Amino acid sequence: MSLLTMAIIGMLLLLVLMLLRMPISFAMFIVGFLGLMVVVSPTAAFNVLSADLWNQFSSYTMSVIPLYIFMGEIVFRSGVTESLFKAAYKWVGQFRGGMASTVILASSGFAAICGSNSATAATMGTMALPELKKYKYDDTLSSGVVAAGGTLGVVIPPSTVLLVIALQTEQSVRQLFVSSIIPGVILTMTFLAIVFFLCMRNPELGPAGPRTTFVDKLRSLIGVIPTLALFVFVIGGLLRGWFTPTESGAFGAFGALVIAMVMRKLTFANLKDALAGTLKSATMVITLMIGAMVFGRFLTITRLPYDIAAWTGSLDVAPVLILSAILVIFVIGGALMDALGFLIISIPIFFPTIIGLGYDPVWFAVVLCMVTTAGAITPPVGVSVFVVKGLTPEIPIMSIFKGAGYFLAAYAVITVLLIAFPQIVTFML
Repeated sequence: MSLLTMAIIGMLLLLVLMLLRMPISFAMFIVGFLGLMVVVSPTAAFNVLSADLWNQFSSYTMSVIPLYIFMGEIVFRSGVTESLFKAAYKWVGQFRGGMASTVILASSGFAAICGSNSATAATMGTMALPELKKYKYDDTLSSGVVAAGGTLGVVIPPSTVLLVIALQTEQSVRQLFVSSIIPGVILTMTFLAIVFFLCMRNPELGPAGPRTTFVDKLRSLIGVIPTLALFVFVIGGLLRGWFTPTESGAFGAFGALVIAMVMRKLTFANLKDALAGTLKSATMVITLMIGAMVFGRFLTITRLPYDIAAWTGSLDVAPVLILSAILVIFVIGGALMDALGFLIISIPIFFPTIIGLGYDPVWFAVVLCMVTTAGAITPPVGVSVFVVKGLTPEIPIMSIFKGAGYFLAAYAVITVLLIAFPQIVTFML
């Protein structure tokens, strides 16, 4: 039996295990381990576990994952988002759709120190949905803007998805974080433009709120200072080369603890919940990476990624068409399963192809993050949508998908812009 046949059988077995609702990490591990045993030898399969896994996951770099997650958990439970929300509302609440715009701005601010779409959607939803209802905002727009705003938690650094992509493709965490700042800002501005357009076309969707004085606007910024300081310190220090990504995660976690203590929000219960949440999330991410590593070794032995790269390179078509086809696969995959899980499965297959076509790896990583993150608000498996549904059981799930669907246009526009003008990502490198 040829290596290519073995690779196809392995992919089909992985799909079957996923359809049987086995966790993706376990499915990848089982298929990869069995594949190595059959294709090479049982000894080689066990060597991967005893040597390769230990070398990979005992490295200093891997500690960055729980550090960034812990920073986000502390901020999530310290009440910082309330200050972000109030400040954003003071500045834009008086306009049509101002409350919805407030959700977008506050979500982007929280995303800058969180890195999780689910946490961003849950935090903003808990705070914003009652306010949106009080000001008589349309349920579809209200729920949709919270779900869409939550996706900013993955695009704007520090991002767990970008962190995993960097580790999996052996790229610089610093470069990926820095390169995603401008796309994240453009995405936020596009979200705001969509809210403005919808509410200008139909004012009943989002009525204007009460006006505030300029003095009140300035005073509201005081509550934003801790968040801004933490972001500038962590990402700015990374950009300036003051410390490594792992050190920036450590400083960020320490800074979040200091902010929580100064604000008197660091209770024993909050700290306990933050530690438990960090352990749960970090374990999930690391388990995914273990499964991906074993599965990736199997694919490498079968040479499937390189055969695909060689085949696509021999096609007499423009590279942008092959890129577009691959991105469509990622769009569909991101809509059918969690973005992080699909990325970990598919990167070993398609990354060599993209590099072989001559595309910049940092640019492709940011585009991948953008494309698959859109899946968090795309049916049938929109993680952010289901988070919002849990907060508002009275709103039909299809209404939330419809509201979030307004913002899929932003992802499409940004992806096209990044393809047409890759300098948006690469000029800061």
